[in-house]
Amino acid sequence: MSKKSLVSRPLDLLYFSFFAMHATATILMDLQVIYPPSLVPPFMKALTDFYISNYGDPLIGGVMGLLGRKEDFVWFHTFVMVEAFFQLPVFFIGMRGLWKDSRSIYVLLLVYATSATITALPCVTVLLATPFTSPETIAANIVSITPAQRTMLLSSYIPFFLLPLLMVVDLSFRVLKLVNAGVAAERAAKQK
Repeated sequence: MSKKSLVSRPLDLLYFSFFAMHATATILMDLQVIYPPSLVPPFMKALTDFYISNYGDPLIGGVMGLLGRKEDFVWFHTFVMVEAFFQLPVFFIGMRGLWKDSRSIYVLLLVYATSATITALPCVTVLLATPFTSPETIAANIVSITPAQRTMLLSSYIPFFLLPLLMVVDLSFRVLKLVNAGVAAERAAKQK
C-alpha cells in the first residue's frame, strides 16, 4: 500500500498537530516541576508565573508548591512523570509514524491515548470540584478559582481529555481492522 500524504489524512493531521503542540507545552511548562530549578530559564519561569497568576491552575500551581500544599499533589506529580517518561517520547515517535503513514504506530498511539484519557479525567474533575473564590475561601486560605478562571482552565484541559478519547475510539477500530486482516490472511494461508 502506498504512503498517503499527512494532509490527505485529516485525523492523522489533527493527531500530528496535537502532538507537536503538546510536546511544546510539556517541555516549556509541565516538566518544570521535575527540572532542577537552576536549569529553568527565566522566560520559562516567567511563563509559569504568568499562567498561575492569570489562570490560578490549582494543579500546576499545586504540584509546583505555588498554590496549596505540594504534598497534596503527589498523584499529579506521578502524572507529570508519566508525561515526561512515556507521553513525551510518544509525541515524537507518533509524529514520525504519522508522517510516514506507518500503521505499526497504531498500537503505541492507542496505549498513549488510553493513558492520556485516564490521566486527564481526574484533572478535569479537580477543576470542576475546586471551589469558587469567595470571602470564605480567602479567609480560610482555601485554594479557589473564579468562574472565569474555571472556564479558561476547562477550555484548556478538556481538549486534552477529548482528543485522546477520540484517538482511543479511532485507533481501536484501526487496530481491529488490522487484526481482522491478519486473521483473514492467516486463514487463507492455512487453506492453501
